[in-house]
Amino acid sequence: MNHLDEQSINALRVLSADAIEKAKSGHPGLPLGCAPMAYELFAHQMKHNPASPDWFNRDRFILSAGHGSMLLYSLLYLFGYGKEGKPELTLSDLQNFRQLHSKCAGHPEYGHIAGIEATTGPLGAGMGMAVGMAIAE
Repeated sequence: MNHLDEQSINALRVLSADAIEKAKSGHPGLPLGCAPMAYELFAHQMKHNPASPDWFNRDRFILSAGHGSMLLYSLLYLFGYGKEGKPELTLSDLQNFRQLHSKCAGHPEYGHIAGIEATTGPLGAGMGMAVGMAIAE
C-alpha cells in the first residue's frame, strides 16, 4: 500500500465520520472499519468506470449492510461516479447525509445516485441480491 492509498483510506474515514457526526445520526463502525477493504476493491480489484456507471461488464459492489451507506457515498464521491462523465455527488451532498430530500439517504437506494447497484437495508439481503445479479448475467 502506498502513501496515496493510505491518504485515500483516511479520506474515506474522515468524510464518513464527519457526515455522520453532522447528521447526529448514522452508523460509523462500518465506514471506519471497512474503508481499507472497500478502497482496495474500488481502486485495485473491481472492473468499473465511474464515468460510465451503467457499463454492462462492470463488477458490482453491493453494500449488504445498508446502514453503513456513508462508506458507499464516500467511495462514489472520491472515485467521481456520475453520468455523462460528470461527478454526481458533491461535498455538500455528503454534508447533507440523512437530511430530508438529500441525495445521501440513510440506506442506499438503487437508481437514486450513479453507482448504487441495489437498495439495501435488511442485514444479509445483499448476498441474495448479488447472487441473483451474477446468475442473471
